[in-house]
Amino acid sequence: MRRPGLFTLASLAAFFATTAIAQVSSEPPQIGVAGWSEFIEGLRTLPDRLLAKLPAEQRADPQVQQEIGRLAVASLTAALLESLGSDGDHPAFVANQNLTLNYPQPNADTIYRISRVTPGGTYRLRGERGSLRQANIGQAGPMPGEPGGGALQAGTKRGVLDLNGLHVDKRGRFDVIISPVRPAGYSGDWWELASNTTRLLLRTVQADTSKERDPTISIERIDIPPQRARTPAATVEARLRDLPRAAALLPSIFVTSGARLRADGFLHKFKMVDAAQNGGLSGQVYYSSAYELADDEVLLITTRPPAKCLYRSIQLATEFEETIDWHNNQSSLNDMQAKPDRDGVLRIVISARDPGIPNWLDTSGYRRGIVAGRWMGCDSNPTPTIEKLPLAELRARLPADTPSVSPAQRETSIRDRREVLQQRPLW
Repeated sequence: MRRPGLFTLASLAAFFATTAIAQVSSEPPQIGVAGWSEFIEGLRTLPDRLLAKLPAEQRADPQVQQEIGRLAVASLTAALLESLGSDGDHPAFVANQNLTLNYPQPNADTIYRISRVTPGGTYRLRGERGSLRQANIGQAGPMPGEPGGGALQAGTKRGVLDLNGLHVDKRGRFDVIISPVRPAGYSGDWWELASNTTRLLLRTVQADTSKERDPTISIERIDIPPQRARTPAATVEARLRDLPRAAALLPSIFVTSGARLRADGFLHKFKMVDAAQNGGLSGQVYYSSAYELADDEVLLITTRPPAKCLYRSIQLATEFEETIDWHNNQSSLNDMQAKPDRDGVLRIVISARDPGIPNWLDTSGYRRGIVAGRWMGCDSNPTPTIEKLPLAELRARLPADTPSVSPAQRETSIRDRREVLQQRPLW
C-alpha cells in the first residue's frame, strides 16, 4: 500500500529540480548592474600591475606571485569594508588593519579601525576609555584619486584626539564632541575637526596584556536627524566604481618597500623616519631595514634603549609590507616582552631556527623581508645596529647570563600569546 503524500512530495521535488536546471541552463537576462563590469575589470589586472613593480626574480617566483595575490585580496577586503560602511552622515568604526587585513604592515600590538565623516559635520563620540597607554584618533583628508585629494590636504593642520586626555565619569565613560567649531554654550570635551577631514583612524595599542584594557567607542553625527534613508543608486554605483582605485592605492605604494630599502643601501642597516614628517603621529620614530638570512644564520640587533619611552616595539614584515603572522609566531616584541640585559643593552635575535633565548624574532620561513621598529614618546631615538652571524656563534656573543627557553616553554608562550591576541576586539 502506498503511503499518503509520497507521490505529492516526489512530484514537487521533480518540479523544482526541473525548474532549477532550466534556470541554470538559460542565459542571464541582459539587464546588468551599472559599474559592475568596470569594477571586475579594474581588479582583474591588479596582481599583474603589482608584480610588474618587482624585480624580475621575484616576479617569476610562484610563491611571490601567490602572496601578491593574497596582498591584493587583503587590500580589496579593507576597501570593501570601508565602502560598505562609508557613510559620513551615519558613521561607524569598521575594521581597517589586523591579522586578516594585514596591509600595509600593521603594528602587531595595534588594532586599527576607520570611520568616514562628512566635512563640516558635528559628531559625538562616547564609550569607556579603557586603560591603554595609547588610544588615539587621527584625522585624514581625501586620498589620492578622491575629490579634493592630493596636494589640497598637504597643508591642512590636523590634531590627534588622545582618549587618555578626555574626562571620564565614575564608570570610566567619556563623551566628546568633534566639529569645525565648538558648539555655542558647550563646555564639555571638544576636538576641532579640520575642514576637509573625511576619515577618522582609531588606533588602540596594547603592550601590557596583564593590565591594559581596550576602550569601547561609538560615533554619531548629531547635527542631522538620526534616521538614514535608502542610499541613492548613483551613490552606490560611485562607490562600486571607486573600489579598484581604493584597493590598488596602498599596495602600489608599499609593494616595493623591500626593494627600495636595498636600493637605498639599507640592507642590514637601519633607516630612521620621523612619522610626524609624513603625516603620522607626533613623537613616533620608525627604523627599518631589509634583511636576508640563510637557515644557519642570525641577525643580532643591539641598542641601548631610551631611558623613558611611552612604547617601543620591533617586528618582522615581508618584502611587500605584510606583517609576518604575529598571532602564531613570535615575530614581534614590545617593551613588555623584550627586556634589556643587565648591562642595559637591548639585544634582539632574528633567525629561522629558534635560538632558545627570550628576545627572538621568528622569520617564519621568509628568508628575505623587513625589520621594522618604532620608538614612541621616547626621550631619545637611537639607531640600532645589525650584525649577521652564524647561528653556531650566537651564544658566544650574548651575555653569559642570557636565559634559555626550551621548546616546551616556547610552545606555551606562543599559545598564550595567541590567546591574548585573539581575545581582543578585532572587529
